[in-house]
Amino acid sequence: MLISYREALNQAMREEMRRDDRIFLIGEEVGYYQGAFKVSKGFVEEFGTQRVLDTPITEAGFTGLAIGAAMAGLRPIVELMTFNFGILALDQIVNNAAKIRYMSGGQLAVPMVIRGPGSAAHQLGAQHSQSLEAWFCHVPGLKVIAPATPHDAKGLLKSAVRDPNPIIFIEAQLLYSTKGDVAEGEYTIPIGQAEVKRRGDDVTIVAYSKMLLLALEAAEDLAREGIQAEVVDPRTLKPLDVQAIVSSVKKTGRLVIVEEGWLFAGLGAQIAELAYAQAFDYLDAPVVRVTGADVPMPYTRPLEDAAIPDRGRVLAAVRQLVNGP
Repeated sequence: MLISYREALNQAMREEMRRDDRIFLIGEEVGYYQGAFKVSKGFVEEFGTQRVLDTPITEAGFTGLAIGAAMAGLRPIVELMTFNFGILALDQIVNNAAKIRYMSGGQLAVPMVIRGPGSAAHQLGAQHSQSLEAWFCHVPGLKVIAPATPHDAKGLLKSAVRDPNPIIFIEAQLLYSTKGDVAEGEYTIPIGQAEVKRRGDDVTIVAYSKMLLLALEAAEDLAREGIQAEVVDPRTLKPLDVQAIVSSVKKTGRLVIVEEGWLFAGLGAQIAELAYAQAFDYLDAPVVRVTGADVPMPYTRPLEDAAIPDRGRVLAAVRQLVNGP
């Protein structure tokens, strides 16, 4: 079944809310407006205003409310209009959601999903274009998921809703309208399981979220040059499927990591460290990272494009690794 990323998320939440009446959706304009990106289309009509809650513009407030509801036995899905606004709820996410299970000695759990769009779109400015997944990955107690395809988005969101832990679920804004095959019927995807999206023997490219689509496009170009790239999609950023990445690197001997986030202390640095620690003797060249620029995102389109990884940068990185300078 060919559907959009947006529709896949809608299906996942709708199916889970039908299955379990403890699940509710809360956030700004998720009800009658159907979500800023129409992910909750039709929800208020089916589930009513007791389970689809429109909130004031108060991220810390409704995130804290959802944490309390989760502690009391409900299973909230919090929609952030953008993860950039999630900065306002960081105290609740980091000091409450992520720590309550540990600090209560396991007596209290916080089964909740915090989801919404992240990363840059087109000319949204510096405050609305950030890739913050590395922040959340740094926090013990949180799981972080960033699916790239409609199939993965649906299966992983269903798994996230059922998980007993707080989960950060980041949906790149520019993916909402992309389409892909989604299996009909009930299915879930295990959290923490990567997938090899393309097989190859010459170089491993690790990419997630919308950077995966970029990596796959680059791999097709490279194949016409005789370079077979293996593209690995972590899907879940924490817990990370280290074995899948290391196994690929041991096979190809080369690793390129593509991420939209900033270079310094980015998620790619952690992946590179793991590759060096567990596959050092198999590497034929240093690990290369292709990242967003270490600058606030420019507003003007040419500068915005320059700040985000593109196909040319990925191709150049791979060619340098395989062919030498």
